[in-house]
Amino acid sequence: MTTEPVRAGAAWLALREAADAAARATELVEELRPFLANDGVTEVRDLGCGTGSMARWLAPRLPGPQHWGLYDRDAELLPLAASDPPREASDGAPVTIETRQRDITRLDPRELAGASLVTASALLDMMTAEEVGRLVSTCAEPGCPVLITLSVTGQVDITPADPSDQAFMDAFNEHQRRTSPGGRRLGPDALEAAVDGFTRLGLDVQVLPSPWRLGPGESALTREWLDGWVGPACEQRPELEDVRPAYVRRRLAELADGRLSVTVHHEDLLVRPT
Repeated sequence: MTTEPVRAGAAWLALREAADAAARATELVEELRPFLANDGVTEVRDLGCGTGSMARWLAPRLPGPQHWGLYDRDAELLPLAASDPPREASDGAPVTIETRQRDITRLDPRELAGASLVTASALLDMMTAEEVGRLVSTCAEPGCPVLITLSVTGQVDITPADPSDQAFMDAFNEHQRRTSPGGRRLGPDALEAAVDGFTRLGLDVQVLPSPWRLGPGESALTREWLDGWVGPACEQRPELEDVRPAYVRRRLAELADGRLSVTVHHEDLLVRPT
């Protein structure tokens, strides 16, 4: 039995793509370069690709010809990924893609055979411990680098501070760790579970921060993020509904005035083969 599917809509993915691109730890891209072949085609497998934003961000940062296999279980997102692929590598070499509809939590490791690099983004927190464990084993199977970006830590910093911030943050994190028919989701604990899993396999793991920094220029994303943060928090702790209207009014007024800034903390993980 698996958890009920968590679906990220195309509109939300499009809205967050620029913030994701600005947040990812580019230092880890430099760290993985030595592990990629200098000749032939770099074979990349992108797990939970959504609309293909990871490929659009990473492919132009890697040299040489590349072929990306884009995996997602959402049949509505895969055509969007196929319609907007990365055009070329950092040195002008061609980049090709193909899409595959799969549930990556139950992916046959043989599908990753021959991969030069396995990637994923904004994915782990939606999984249970069992699913993260299977994903770690699957990603480690090809013996290539693994780059997993934008895993939430559970920490959010908002300026100006508000007395209700902590209660909403705690409740939201509890909601992320909620138990469903398939088990308890890991939420902000997922990255640590992945690090532990790769480390137990004897692999070298590096983690760097990759925070979203949302200011006046990201007001549309901030508004959507706020709604998606406060709503689940109130679902988890219904007593927060009493303070929700005034809290949201204050935050939206600060946003409209250009005074609100939000840092949503994430971390990126690079696994180096031994």
